[in-house]
Amino acid sequence: MSIKRKRRFHAEVATSSLSDIMFFLLLFFLIISTLANPNVIKMTLPKAQANEKTNKQFISLSVTEDKKFYIDKEPVAFDALESTLMSKMNGEKDQTVVVRIPFNLQVQDLVDVLQIGVRNNLKFVIATSPK
Repeated sequence: MSIKRKRRFHAEVATSSLSDIMFFLLLFFLIISTLANPNVIKMTLPKAQANEKTNKQFISLSVTEDKKFYIDKEPVAFDALESTLMSKMNGEKDQTVVVRIPFNLQVQDLVDVLQIGVRNNLKFVIATSPK
């Protein structure tokens, strides 16, 4: 008399849907990483050896090569730059203004922008790219 043994149950993990999930996660993180800093206008920044990142609340002031001024991606005329900047500050002197200016613009253009900060006693930081 032969006794048949029952087949043992083997646990299996279905991995066919894991690749789909990984693909969607990859797409999600790629899209989110491109939206990480929406207030930046693309330009070539000056290079520096020591870069420091700011985690504080800041206002982005960008100057393009054709001397157009933007505060948080909103175009502003140079004559109205100071008043617009002060209205964005909302009376908070603790906020930092990050100046993004192309490396090939004249120094006088940078000084003109920084004079606004000196007159109003504001904190200005010049954005650079790693060397």
